[in-house]
Amino acid sequence: MTGILENEFSTTEFAEMKLDNRFVLAPMTRVSADPDGCANELMADHYERYAKGGFGLLITEGTYLDKDASQGYANQPGIADVPQTEAWEPIVKRVHDAGAKIILQLMHAGAQMQYNRFTETPIGVSEQQPKGNPLGLYGDQENWYDVKPMDEHEFDQVMNAFVAAVKRAHEAGFDGVELHAANGYLLNEFLSTHFNDRKDQWGGGIEERAKFILMLVKAARSSVPDDFSIGIRLSQITITDSDYQLPEGEEGFEWLVKELKKAGVSFIHTTDNDVNRKSLKDGDRSLAQVVRDVGVPLIINGGITEDNYEELGEEYPDALMALAKKALANPDFVKRVKGNDEVKDLDFEMLQPVANIENELKWREQNAD
Repeated sequence: MTGILENEFSTTEFAEMKLDNRFVLAPMTRVSADPDGCANELMADHYERYAKGGFGLLITEGTYLDKDASQGYANQPGIADVPQTEAWEPIVKRVHDAGAKIILQLMHAGAQMQYNRFTETPIGVSEQQPKGNPLGLYGDQENWYDVKPMDEHEFDQVMNAFVAAVKRAHEAGFDGVELHAANGYLLNEFLSTHFNDRKDQWGGGIEERAKFILMLVKAARSSVPDDFSIGIRLSQITITDSDYQLPEGEEGFEWLVKELKKAGVSFIHTTDNDVNRKSLKDGDRSLAQVVRDVGVPLIINGGITEDNYEELGEEYPDALMALAKKALANPDFVKRVKGNDEVKDLDFEMLQPVANIENELKWREQNAD
């Protein structure tokens, strides 16, 4: 066992956590919670499966924050109240008992809301709708809703909802949270000039567009003990737009990473079509390379395969490696790789007609070896 494999299987200190290895279950929308937003036994089995399969760290699916506009999908889990918080506790315990750590991804859907049981009006940085069409894998919404631009009251409301959710995640026993500022959801919309055309303190250059996120990281960090991780996921691309680029390019993204480091972020999780895609304007580095060079603990995600493990291990010796498609196809991925066993490719029929756990299990039963 050499290169990335030997390194990935080593016990490591990362952010505020001690992990058995560097393999991470990437966050994946599974739309499998109860209708009231409570996590359930099906989800507990799901996450335990990956912990027992050898992943050192699990990052949950995006979880909504409040009983207002943060929910984005039907059967999305929440952590908006006591019952929802308590519903996560047995999942956390089962993951810990299996030897893994678990982080809760906190998400506000923003303009990308496809379903919300509390409102039919999404809020966003502006009235701008996402490009493309809603994702059929997460529900049957055909068109985006009209979006209400956030007012100052809603800025305060969203900030408070995030911080309250961070505290509830700590109470539920999670090892940390990941603020979802990627893929076109609300926090990502602040950074995007497609969405953010505001003329007030929240819009303009990268310094203004990043202001809310930096304030949130500081508020989240100060709300919980120092040994609780506060990470953030970043991307340029969204779930319906794989071409968007920050107008400030590599220089602007590097500024953002440095400011997040100053704000006290525990780690940055970059996601792109490919880890090393040179997607930043006016630069020759990828998102992950910028974060690595600034010196922030890094989780890489995107286009990771059996063929590039060793190369990535040499380039990112201190990073964690987050897998989604490979993990979904192989919940025991870590054990398979360690034992030199076959690693399967994902059959997307597993996600049809909706990408929930029930359909996944039906596919597995029908396609059992």
